[in-house]
Amino acid sequence: MSDSLVINEIYLSLQGESTFAGLPCVFIRLTACDLRCSYCDTAYAFTEGGKMTLAKILARVRELAGPFAEWGPQRAGSEACLGSEATARQAGAPMPLPLVELTGGEPLLQKNSLPLMQALCDDDFLVLLETSGAHDISGVDPRVRRIMDLKCPSSGEAARNRFANIPHLQATDEVKFVIGTVEDYEWARAQIIKYKLAAVCPVLFSWVHPLPAEPSSPVPSRLLTSAPARNTLKSVPAGQTPLSRRALAEKILADALPVRFQIQQHKIIWPAEQRGV
Repeated sequence: MSDSLVINEIYLSLQGESTFAGLPCVFIRLTACDLRCSYCDTAYAFTEGGKMTLAKILARVRELAGPFAEWGPQRAGSEACLGSEATARQAGAPMPLPLVELTGGEPLLQKNSLPLMQALCDDDFLVLLETSGAHDISGVDPRVRRIMDLKCPSSGEAARNRFANIPHLQATDEVKFVIGTVEDYEWARAQIIKYKLAAVCPVLFSWVHPLPAEPSSPVPSRLLTSAPARNTLKSVPAGQTPLSRRALAEKILADALPVRFQIQQHKIIWPAEQRGV
């Protein structure tokens, strides 16, 4: 078997989402995805990229992480800082920085993502995996923090959800719902109740980020994407009612949902269309 992966980009930035938001992170963006969510903002990763061996990927990650080594054995931060998940995450355990996240595209489409994650864990990195939820997560190294989407109706890809993944979730994993409409919210709330997700792991409600003009209702972000890739995205199903970020926050409070509201911090710090951040 080849020891390479098709990589779109590798870069150092701040983690913009999840319970790890705000922390330094090396991102490994893999090429290819078999979903075409209406709101996708990384459609450039559907086809753009080149082969890299696992050894070269590891070398690049170590290079980007190198400056953090000057802090020595005193690791920056601890999981106790991350909120109410502290018990599930063994509060007080040192957390090495930077984090390393595999994202995409869809990382699990490439089988060599599994040995890469294992090697990164063996190197003592805290590894995150962003996955669509359409692929089997059971083979992922248990040391990896899996951030798994459940696709809501406005994505156009809700039929692709692999609910068989839910029994494989651990307390250190996270489930993310990307929400842009009232129908998304109601559907997500129903899944939380049906599968008792809040008792399994942290649950994230991520608002669909708009274009820079920021209208009152969400508009899918499809920036810096070639026309052929952009044109393959699904349309939001007819009859959906847009939901503003304020309305989403207020619904969470009104329904007393045990979830974490989040926005994509990197799109606030840098231009929404900028890559490599």
